[in-house]
Amino acid sequence: MDPLSDIIALLQPSAAISKPITARGQWGVRYDAHDAPGFTIILAGEAWVAFEGRAPLRLAQGDFLLMPSTPPFSLSSEPGLPCILVEPRSEAVRHGDRSGDPDFVALGGSFAFERANAPLLLSLLPDLIHIPAAQGRATRFGQLVDMLSDECLSSHPGKELITRRLLEMLLVEALRWRRVGGESGLLGAMRDPALARALQAMHQDVPAPWTVARLASVAGMSRSAFAARFGEALGCGPIEYLARWRMAVAKQALLRGDKSLGRIAEEIGYDSASAFSTAFRKRMGCPPGSFARLHGRGAPDPVPHIPASPHIGHGATG
Repeated sequence: MDPLSDIIALLQPSAAISKPITARGQWGVRYDAHDAPGFTIILAGEAWVAFEGRAPLRLAQGDFLLMPSTPPFSLSSEPGLPCILVEPRSEAVRHGDRSGDPDFVALGGSFAFERANAPLLLSLLPDLIHIPAAQGRATRFGQLVDMLSDECLSSHPGKELITRRLLEMLLVEALRWRRVGGESGLLGAMRDPALARALQAMHQDVPAPWTVARLASVAGMSRSAFAARFGEALGCGPIEYLARWRMAVAKQALLRGDKSLGRIAEEIGYDSASAFSTAFRKRMGCPPGSFARLHGRGAPDPVPHIPASPHIGHGATG
């Protein structure tokens, strides 16, 4: 698979919460940061979202906003209005005037990601993805938004199931949707043909004995230029990125509990189970078996384990 598909596969995203958000008149609410990726789709009307250190962003009908890691933010009918602190909720919410038909309608909520690798994988994504309706309308993304809008406004049997599946498809489409400039992390690196070749090679052959020089050759660049561009795009050097990715793959295998340590070591490029265990302990602060018992359904060695929830905490946007 390609790097983005690999990351999505390890994240195992699912629509955890989705709820209608309606409002009328003047209104403003704000939220503290919460441990869940938040999203908002504007179905009717408009609103303004503001994050610390950023200019307010206008959201219009058909716009999609995704926050892979949800920071503090405010949502209001106009920029600069006083905002009331509220807590994320899983049920429908109404802001502003309580009587009369709403002049603003949105679908908001959160996605659940697999917990063990979420911090690493989310760090490779932009902190904010905004797809305006004007840019996404003529694409498959726009078609998905239309389908989701129709489903939300309907009363068809199976509505909740269809809504969840459409949201999951929308998440993947949003992550791979082609934007012009301004991208950071993996999405930005994948738009760079040279970096994309190196990333593709690493992900297609994880256990290979990669070096910076060999990856630079794949990218068609000098060693120094490649290392500098890679570090600027992804915030770490290519060998460090590879090491982190190998650990992410290893953690996923440990969570499944269906492979021996020796097999995992072989698949991610370590000479032996002991070499892998040493590297894993150094990075994770515990042996692979302990990690599997604490976080997964089982471990490669036959010892009892403590079940733990595989998903990050739920929250909602709106």
